[in-house]
This record gives sequence, structure tokens and C-alpha cells, in this order.
Amino acid sequence: MDFTTKTRTHGSIAVVLTGYAVLTQDVLALVGAGLVGGWLLGRQVAFTRDLQSVTETLSIDQRAVRDAVRTDDVTPVGLHARLDHPTPLSVTVTAGVPRQATIEPGETTPMVTLEPGAVAADDHEDVRWPISGRHEFDPVTVTAATDGFRETLTLDVQATITVEPRESEPVHVGRGGERIGTAYGDHDGGRLGSGDEPAEAREYVPGDTADRIDWKATARFGTAYVREYDTQINRETTLLIDNRSTLADGPTGATKFDHLREVALSMAERAIDRGDPVGLVTVDDDGIETHLEHATGGSGHRTIRRRLLDLRPSDGSRATERHLTGDAARSHLTSITGSDDDPFADTLRPFFEARAGGAEHVAVESLRDGLKATLTNQQRRRRTVIFTDDERPGDLRETIALARARGNEVVVVIAASVLYETDNLTELESAFDRYVAFEQVRRDLSRLDGVTALEVGPGDRLSTVLGAGRQGHRQRRRDERSSRARAPATGGEPR
Repeated sequence: MDFTTKTRTHGSIAVVLTGYAVLTQDVLALVGAGLVGGWLLGRQVAFTRDLQSVTETLSIDQRAVRDAVRTDDVTPVGLHARLDHPTPLSVTVTAGVPRQATIEPGETTPMVTLEPGAVAADDHEDVRWPISGRHEFDPVTVTAATDGFRETLTLDVQATITVEPRESEPVHVGRGGERIGTAYGDHDGGRLGSGDEPAEAREYVPGDTADRIDWKATARFGTAYVREYDTQINRETTLLIDNRSTLADGPTGATKFDHLREVALSMAERAIDRGDPVGLVTVDDDGIETHLEHATGGSGHRTIRRRLLDLRPSDGSRATERHLTGDAARSHLTSITGSDDDPFADTLRPFFEARAGGAEHVAVESLRDGLKATLTNQQRRRRTVIFTDDERPGDLRETIALARARGNEVVVVIAASVLYETDNLTELESAFDRYVAFEQVRRDLSRLDGVTALEVGPGDRLSTVLGAGRQGHRQRRRDERSSRARAPATGGEPR
């Protein structure tokens, strides 16, 4: 509790009177000091009583006007405060806008003040959302005051907003600069569908989707071939997400991680729609951050989607949040309800499933070690989809070797670092050379049996780099022809 200047002044008077009474043995001064002190104590007691009433009857609602927006959208954030009955206190409530948001110029953080006697107030301010993900609002700040006392409290008011990547942003997924499709759900490049077993190859016909193209057969025969599959079993699909610090490279809202997450969300949705069990493993600078067991159906998809939207690339210093494993969450639920079949358990189960974010944080040194720590000894064939960048090629090759053991299928989605280093794009010819080196690595990986390697990056920057490379190639050829034309003809010595 803070004291205002007025209260401090009155307190000083009481102290002075008390000191004067002690020195002079003046009874009236002592009585005056007692009266001032008693009056201050009474006001403090009344303030405490009124403050308790405020905390018990104050209802606060803070939320964005829309629950879901796109990156860089501007949407109002509203704050509403209401008391059940008037109070003699002045109550100011300040919204807890998420740190990932920015207040628009000319606007302020939403704030309302209930003057003495008022019971309701609201405010709306425009807020921009530059970073994709699911963001939780911070606690609101409540300040209650009179002319003598002031107290500040923080109250946790649950509110979230989901910021989706903007669809119009040209995110490229493909091979060698060529897109494999316009919608990841239809063209995921790894057949993240129905756990299909290969049957036979046939020539491409109009209407075949790009995810069925057999690229090795196409390269061998010189014309497009697609692979037919026998739909006999559902194959487990594991999404292995690299969210180490290098994945934070790139502009706000369009980092490597933002683009990889967008592809991962689409692939997960497609796989679950076709009935494949999908699991999630995420590895940051400290080790395994998330391990979700394979699940099917809407609840499994919602859990994976929620976790992906919550993820952020590691900064190497943060203390990572711990999550209950699925078994621990179910055990904790049973200990509360007494039975897993209890109707009350059915009500609580979604909340505990939401908390089942994975295993305790497991320290590992590499992406390969992260995958190894989460593999089971099941002989069932599986599909692993790896989302990473090209900063650690050795680790990536070892991860792929582990994932493709026993003939398992591997899809690798790689963010090309050169496309996210915007400062280096001023030297376009150098950027093109780096992209060519990246493409060679991607092709080498894709030549491995059972491995499909895809690139991901901002489409506009990729087009700029490729255009500069083609222009530089044409210029070199013109220079070579010009040099040959100027060269003197060779022949015998003149007589």
C-alpha cells in the first residue's frame, strides 16, 4: 500500500506533535497527535475494506474484437470493467496487451477509470499483430486510490488471440526453384496421407496431384510419372520440428520458423484427415521441448496445432516450460475424479489433454539425438517429416539416416538460409551462388532411397535471386561471345 503526499503530511504532523508532547510534557499536544494518528488509521482501515470489496466485485473483460487475425492485421482490443455496486475509491484498470503486439501510433494501451460512484467503463484501442502464433494476454493492472492511499494489484484475466500467417505472403515450397503446388494440404510433397504402400508407376495424366509424382522415375524416363499406392494401412507420421535459435532468422512474421510452421500445420491437418496417427517432436537449443505421442482425430489435431502455434524459436537463454506427458495428465485426472469413466472426468479431460504438451525437457545435443530419444522399438513402418534449415548439414544427414532405418520414409523440408538474410540480397550474384550450393545439398539428400527433400522460403526473394542468376549467366555468355569476336584470327606469318 502506498501513501499519498497528503497522508505523509498528516503522518508527519502526528510525529511532530508526539515529539513535542514528549519534550514539553504537553498533554494537549499528545492528544492532538493521538487524534491525527487515529484518524489516519481509521482512513486506512476504511480504504482496506473498500479495496477488498472492489477485488471481490470487480469483473474485467479484456479481449481482441476478433479471436483470430492475420499477421500485420490491426484490430481493436477492448477492455471492460464493471463493479457490482459503487465504491468511494477511484479504480483504474490497464489491459495486459501481449508483448508480441504493437500499439498503433496515436493510440495507447487500453485503460479505463471508474471514478468514485461509477460502476462501469470501457475502452478500445487499435493494436497491430506482427508475429504469428497463439498469444496469451498479460495480467491486467488494477490501481485503487483515494486522496490518501493507493494500492496496485495484478489480476489474471484469461484471453488469447491466434495470429495466422498471411495467406497472400508468397511462401514457396518446392524443388530447385519450382513450386510443387499452391496448397500444402493438396501438395505436401511427402504424401502425408493414408499410409499408402507403393504399387506401380504410370505416366502422369491431367488431374493427378503433384504429391503423387514419382520424381526419380520422372528423371529416369524424361517424362512425368506418378506412383500408384495400395491403401492398406495407416502409417504413423512424426513431425520433427527444429526450433533452435537459427530458425528465428528472417523478417518479423516471415522467419524460417514461421514458414516451416505453416507447412507443418498444413501437413498435420492433411495426415489426420486421412486417418494417419500423427506425433510431434520439437527440439530447441536446450533439448527436446515437446514430445506428443501419435494421435488421430480432431482432438489430436487440435493439440498439435495448439502446440505448434505456441512454439517460438529458442533464444538459447530462456527457461523452457515443462509439459505433462499424456500418461501423466491422464493419471492426474484419474487421481482427481477417481475413475477415467466418470462423467466429471469427461468434462475435465479436454483441459488435461491441453496440458499434455509432452515429456519433461530432455537435454540433447543435436536434432538426431532428439529423434533418437523419442523413437520406439515398434517394427511398424513410419514416416518422419523433418523441418529445419541448412545451417547444420552434418546433423541433418545423421538425422535422416536414423529416420530412414528399416526402409522408413523421410520427408525433409529445409529453409534456405540465403533467402532469409535480407542484407545479403544486395549482392545478388553471391546470393545466387549460395542458393546453387544449397540446391546441390538438397538434391543429394533427395537421391537417397526413401527420402524426399523440399525447399521452403519466401517466394519473392527466391524469384529475385534466380532472376539475378539467370541475368548474370546471360551476361557472361555475351561477354564470352564478345571476347571471341574481338580475338585476332590465327594464321601464318606474313611474307
